[in-house]
Amino acid sequence: MHETALNQPIDRAPEFPEVLPLGTLEQELGTIDLGDVRRNRRSQQLLGQLGAKPSESIPTACGGWDETRAAYRLLAQERVTAKRVLAPHVERTEERLRAHERVLCIQDTTELDYTTKKGRMNGLGPLNYESRWGLYLHPTLAVTPDRIPLGVLDTHTWAREPGRLGQDTAASRPLEEKESARWVEGFAQVNALAEALPDTRLTYIADREGDLYDLFVEAPCPEQGADWLVRGQYHERRLTDGRTLREALAAAPVLTTISFTRPGGHGKPARPVEQHLKAVRVTLKAPHRPDRRLSEVTVTALLATEIDPPSHDDAVEWLLLTNLPVETPEQALEKIAWYLCRWQVEVFFKILKSGCKIERLQLEEREHLEPAITFYMIIAWRVLLLTHLGRACPEMPCDVVFDAAEWKAVYLVTQRQAPPEDPPSLDAMVRMVATLGGFLNRKSDGFPGPQSLWIGLQRAADFVLALEAQRSAGASYG
Repeated sequence: MHETALNQPIDRAPEFPEVLPLGTLEQELGTIDLGDVRRNRRSQQLLGQLGAKPSESIPTACGGWDETRAAYRLLAQERVTAKRVLAPHVERTEERLRAHERVLCIQDTTELDYTTKKGRMNGLGPLNYESRWGLYLHPTLAVTPDRIPLGVLDTHTWAREPGRLGQDTAASRPLEEKESARWVEGFAQVNALAEALPDTRLTYIADREGDLYDLFVEAPCPEQGADWLVRGQYHERRLTDGRTLREALAAAPVLTTISFTRPGGHGKPARPVEQHLKAVRVTLKAPHRPDRRLSEVTVTALLATEIDPPSHDDAVEWLLLTNLPVETPEQALEKIAWYLCRWQVEVFFKILKSGCKIERLQLEEREHLEPAITFYMIIAWRVLLLTHLGRACPEMPCDVVFDAAEWKAVYLVTQRQAPPEDPPSLDAMVRMVATLGGFLNRKSDGFPGPQSLWIGLQRAADFVLALEAQRSAGASYG
């Protein structure tokens, strides 16, 4: 029997090189091209200002009216788009990908709720019902199998057309006109990236919304593009042999058994779960499309089914579909561990909304809002990276991530003594930063989470400014 957990990867040595092109937050925009050198410099400056105070409004983060006006002018420039702001970060992310044999490219969608600003922000639309107003955000987050976030590879936003919510027209529209097209387009971009990174194997990961036959049929052969792993939602899919997918899985032998504790939530307590794992290689029958003929697709279906679930609760069951073979217990456990890495994008969204508070942004036009969101996406990735890099590589020197002014200021304030010549470990530095955000750092506290880190990073930035002001006035440590 294999013991694993929903929120932990299967044990293995962390895959992370000693040296990576991380650098400072501002260096993520080192190659930005907004058509003007002054705009390029301003964008880097704005990223640093927002990153120093991610929970504050743009005016508060900028620190003065002149700086605030400059920030709003930058966001209003026609050439300052989400794509152009993200492009240099994508370049650096691709550099980080090259250092790994396997990288998971995780896509997901979240709502951005601007209902309270309806009428004051143009270009938005209804969310799940007409009275809620905002945007949908659909990024691709690159993560190692050890859950280290390497960066954002792509982002897409859209607003629904007012007055059309609930109209049953999706079935008659071609794929490119449906919201589900974003999953297929995202997979196509991951495939293109896979060709540019021949020494790094990419795996596209999506939840149930990505269970699209159009996505499977567009996948190139395994030797040419990215692998894919999607949570399935259609158990009754027809196979070419006449059976359903459910029937084929029912007839498959049990590969192994796993047990874990399902975390509590949504009014349900935590409880132990034991599951059988089954896998079967099947060929899906192509669905009918009025505009084109689809080819058949062969996939591996992996099913985790709970054994003897309690009568008062639903059984815990997962159906995963992939292009990869699953013939051994180890391969099955590996695919489940990869899919559980999808939790990182949920934490990423939490940092964006709760930490960076992007739903409080007040910009009149969607075209100005989208690049602002992109700045905060880079910041949110940085916070998420610190949370997990310190856990995976605790002995790494902290100057891989923090510059000298940052770590020395934090050390001076938290330890109340002059900083050493050599930088402390990343684990020590992350814990020092987190104590500035309320983390108690007791033996029983475990590793600090994103919230204490983003608060601590804001305070650390203030200490850096204070020490720089002190030095400029002729003072020194001591």
